[in-house]
Amino acid sequence: MNMGKIKCIGILTSGGDAPGMNAAIRAVTRAGIANGFRIMAIYRGYEGLINDEIKEFTTENVSNIIQRGGTILKTARSKDFETPEGRKKAYENMQKRGIDALVVIGGNGSLTGARIFAQEYDVPCIGLPGTIDNDLNGTDSTIGYDTTLNTIMECVDKIRDTATSHERIFFVEVMGRDAGFLAQNSAIAAGAEAAIIPEDSTGADQLEHFIGRGIRKSKSSSIVIVSESPKCGALYYAERVRKDYPEYDVRVSILGHLQRGGSPSAGDRILASRLGCGAIQAFLEGQRNVMIGIKNDEVVYVPFANATKSDKPIKKELIDDLAVLSI
Repeated sequence: MNMGKIKCIGILTSGGDAPGMNAAIRAVTRAGIANGFRIMAIYRGYEGLINDEIKEFTTENVSNIIQRGGTILKTARSKDFETPEGRKKAYENMQKRGIDALVVIGGNGSLTGARIFAQEYDVPCIGLPGTIDNDLNGTDSTIGYDTTLNTIMECVDKIRDTATSHERIFFVEVMGRDAGFLAQNSAIAAGAEAAIIPEDSTGADQLEHFIGRGIRKSKSSSIVIVSESPKCGALYYAERVRKDYPEYDVRVSILGHLQRGGSPSAGDRILASRLGCGAIQAFLEGQRNVMIGIKNDEVVYVPFANATKSDKPIKKELIDDLAVLSI
C-alpha cells in the first residue's frame, strides 16, 4: 500500500483499560483531522473490527473526554483476532469501510496482534503504549502507569493507618502482569518496607531478609507490596509468614481493579496527547508497524517486535534504594 494513499485512519483500544486512553483517542482524532485524514472509531477493540462496530469520528466526538478514565471506545480481549479467520474478517471490514491504516492503543498482546495483522495484510499500523504495567520496551512510561502509581500510593497510605494502629504486617498485592514496575515504584512512593517483584527471582529470600530485618529493629507494623502472580501473590507470602512466624499479625489486601480506574494524572494526559499527535506524524513520515514511545522526553519510533519483547529491565538501583530507605 502506497503511504501517500492513506486517507482514512481507524483507531481502537484493546486489552486492559488504562487511564489516559481517552486522551490518546482525542489526540489521534484531532491531529488526524487537522492533517486532513478521516478518522474511523472502532468499538470494543479487534472484536469491533471483526464485527464491524465502526463509526466516523469528528472533533466533537472527543470533546470533554480528556479527563475521563477508561476508554470511550470500550475494549475487549479478542480471541477471534488470534485466528486467521478472525483477522481476515477484520481486514474485509477495513476495506468495506475504506480504512487505510490503524492506530492501536493497548499493551503487549494488542501490539503483538497489530504486528501479525500488519504482516499478513500489509496494513500500516501504529501502536500507542496503553497499559498500566509499564512493560513495553522503548518508552520510558506507558499511558496509565503514572495514574495507577498514584492510586496505589493513596491506597497504601490508607492501609498504613490501620497497619500502624493494629501493629500488623500487611501484604498489599498490586497489578503488573509479569513486570514489577508498579510494585517497586509504589513501594518507594508509599514508604513500604519491601517489594516482592517477578524480576527479582529471590522472592523467598526477600521475605526472609525482610522478616529478619523487621524483627531486629522491632518495627511494630510493616507493609510489603507484592506484584500479582498466579503462583505466589500476596496470599502465598502471607500464608508463609503465618506459618513460619506465628507471632506476627498478618493481613492481605488485594487492590484489584480499582488500580485501573480514575481520572488520568497530568503526566498521563500529556503523555497520551504527545503520543497521539506522534502517531499521526508517523503516518505522515511514512512510518509503519512501529509503536510511538517517549524516551528522554523525545518522541521515538519503536518497531513492534522490539516494543513487545518481555524483558524491560527494572533499574537495579531502585531495588537498592528501597532496601536503604526501609531500614
